Amino acid sequence: MTGMLLKNIVITQNPGSDLQNFLSGKTYSKLAVLTDENTAALCYPLLKDFLPAHTLIKIQSGEEHKTLQTCSTIWQAMTDSRLDRHSVLIIIGGGVLDDMGGFCAATYKRGIDFITVPTTLLAQADASIGGKLGIDFNHFKNHIGVFQEPALNLIYSGFLKTLPSNELRSGFAEVIKHALISDKKLWNDIRSKELKDQPWEILVRKSVEFKHSVVLQDPHEKDFRKILNAGHTVGHALESFFLAKGNKILHGEAIAAGLIVEACLSMKRKLLDEPSLQQIGGYILKTFGKLSFRQDQLKEIAELCLQDKKNKGNSVLCVLPDGIGRAKWDVEISLGEIEDCLAYYSLLQT
Repeated sequence: MTGMLLKNIVITQNPGSDLQNFLSGKTYSKLAVLTDENTAALCYPLLKDFLPAHTLIKIQSGEEHKTLQTCSTIWQAMTDSRLDRHSVLIIIGGGVLDDMGGFCAATYKRGIDFITVPTTLLAQADASIGGKLGIDFNHFKNHIGVFQEPALNLIYSGFLKTLPSNELRSGFAEVIKHALISDKKLWNDIRSKELKDQPWEILVRKSVEFKHSVVLQDPHEKDFRKILNAGHTVGHALESFFLAKGNKILHGEAIAAGLIVEACLSMKRKLLDEPSLQQIGGYILKTFGKLSFRQDQLKEIAELCLQDKKNKGNSVLCVLPDGIGRAKWDVEISLGEIEDCLAYYSLLQT
């Protein structure tokens, strides 16, 4: 196989032939391909001719479809195609499809192999790495899920050219997160450039290498892997809040805001100085803009943090930057502190 191989991860410039080579070494009884309407039109055609006979399953894109109802549609299509336990599901899509398709494969007949072909920056740099699978439930993010690694994760940066600018920006939030918690030099390199000037192949590779190294140390998020949830305690609360209001925002937009709010929490705990907070907030706001919510909604958003999967009992456990380039996890935060820093965010000038 061409490209860099990290366990089951291949970064490639020849996705069709590398996928064909991988499948030729296996004895799968049947094959199904899962896409949405976007990847069916823009990405699947690049791979189709390299695949043996297969069933194509197409679902609607978007976080609002990451539900048990959509899973039922996928499971039914797999059942109608008579996929057995020796079959494989190839998932061509972004983070939503990776999470949901992998979850469907990991639970179908108690688990079949699946292959991820991530097509968005968010999926390539973060969501497809580490075997976290799941769906939303009653507007709570990734509330139902399992851990299961794909048989292969095939990453091709050429797919990023198919993305609209807002989707590329959404994935950029996870790249920023990785830099803030692990690499001060990388953060300084990133903030010296605008979104359109970022070297995506280099940034994807660095994110893959970093996240893969973390997952190897802590596959099931018992300890160190929690560091990867930086920005996500508040970010998921914001995402759930807007989703419940019928005003969908992109995952990366929520995480970007979460990184600022959690940097504020870190300054309150004297883990981060004020110039660093201003540096983080300034670059993220310049790149992402600002989410809008009212002061009388701060308590409602803060209370959604109680549903975060990292929590223990009634304590909200957060990942906070410890300076730039490091982070602490399992830091207990009060709802009042979250409200204060949400208020700080809401008053920032763009």
